[in-house]
Amino acid sequence: MTAAQAAFFTYAILSRLAYVLLVGGVLRREERDGRYTQRFGRAEAFRRFRRTAALIMNHDAFAFVVLCLATRDTWQLALPAALTIGVGAVLVVIGLGTKLWAARTLGSNAYYWHNFFDPDGAIGPVATGPYRFISSPMYTIGYLPTYGLALILRSFPGLIAAVFSQAAILSFYFLVEKPHFRRLHRSS
Repeated sequence: MTAAQAAFFTYAILSRLAYVLLVGGVLRREERDGRYTQRFGRAEAFRRFRRTAALIMNHDAFAFVVLCLATRDTWQLALPAALTIGVGAVLVVIGLGTKLWAARTLGSNAYYWHNFFDPDGAIGPVATGPYRFISSPMYTIGYLPTYGLALILRSFPGLIAAVFSQAAILSFYFLVEKPHFRRLHRSS
């Protein structure tokens, strides 16, 4: 790996850490003491958070794509390129389709953790859409596109970053999101 490729890899990893640590930190703080809703009100606090979270999330995705492009052909596979491109494309389509299906099932507010800012308006456990098959489709099947892109571009650092990204978001899920959801829906 060249120095430039190492820099792109480091940048992608740091971008993911910023995503899970900053978003997770804000959400935990909001749950603990309602700092942002007290200061701005529920609607405005969520609007501000959503705007910032979207920026961080989009930047994280951009950093990953740039990493895969900058490190293409660093993964030596004894498979025809057409096969890796085809399998990678299937992973991308399945993952994006699942992620979009899950987002549509929950609605855009839930996609941005609205229930942390308006617990009274939180929707309960969902058993429709992809949630009838898997409890966390966005953080599991929804991460297939990262693996697919790494495979399409034969980016070994991209594969490592995909594994790291999924491990980081699953940690976020188990440490921040799931405990919050359980507290909200104790009787469900």
